[in-house]
Amino acid sequence: MQGKADMDDRLVILGSKGGPAIRPGGPSPTSSLLEIGGRRCVIDCGLGVTRGLVEAGMVLKDLDLIFITHMHSDHVLELGPLLHTAWTAGLAKKVTVFGPQDLMEYWDGFLASMRYDIDLRIEDEGRPDLRDLVEIRLLGEGAIPLEDDAVRAAALRVDHPPVIDCFALRFETADWSVVFSADTAFFPPLAGFAKGCDVLVHEAMLARGVEKIVEITGNGARLREHLLASHTMAPDAARIAEDAGAGTLVLNHLIPADLLGFEHEEWIEATKAFSGTTIVSHDGLEIKR
Repeated sequence: MQGKADMDDRLVILGSKGGPAIRPGGPSPTSSLLEIGGRRCVIDCGLGVTRGLVEAGMVLKDLDLIFITHMHSDHVLELGPLLHTAWTAGLAKKVTVFGPQDLMEYWDGFLASMRYDIDLRIEDEGRPDLRDLVEIRLLGEGAIPLEDDAVRAAALRVDHPPVIDCFALRFETADWSVVFSADTAFFPPLAGFAKGCDVLVHEAMLARGVEKIVEITGNGARLREHLLASHTMAPDAARIAEDAGAGTLVLNHLIPADLLGFEHEEWIEATKAFSGTTIVSHDGLEIKR
């Protein structure tokens, strides 16, 4: 098992699509792994995060920190199953989970739904109590207390209506800084929050893709209204990255991510206002410091 001191800093996009739906052969909803300064940070827990972590080479019992940016299902649905699966894989030390106010209700509900299995495995297999291994801490704007001098973290509330508690996240050491936009409409203050970062992971949509999704979705008119009010077009993500002076822009939470006819070049063309390096994410994308 790799010790903290031996960990190489890296970012792995585990799930790259926007929205909760999954389709044959398509990418998974949102989740990422950031290994930085000896800490393992899981950012969001959309469907597929557990398998994604294993395929990224992480030992599940080594879970450390988890951050939930907001309570939409494509960001939180698999949090409980991830923690439970890590527990069955040998988790025996505390995991700290940061997230919005409603996260506690989610976790209490998950534990209640799995009470029979948890109690049975404690009695039958001699496991520690899962309920004692998870600490929920609420996110707010400003510095996030990690009790770690090597890694600094901070949160910024972004604009993702109708959700109130949705937080961009910044992680940095003396050598590397990574910012996650979370889900947000075009939000100029994010550029200041991300100032000088090495990597900005920003959600992105293509206008043509929004119209295609509206065309094939039954509630298309309402969906268009939500997407345009709550998410960021790729050119605006590029503006944020440029204003922040980011080194690399990683387009993520892609809309669309799994429809035919939307190629890599279209994303790159849409973000030409950014003078740094642009990467279009996909499941399993790894970026090393």
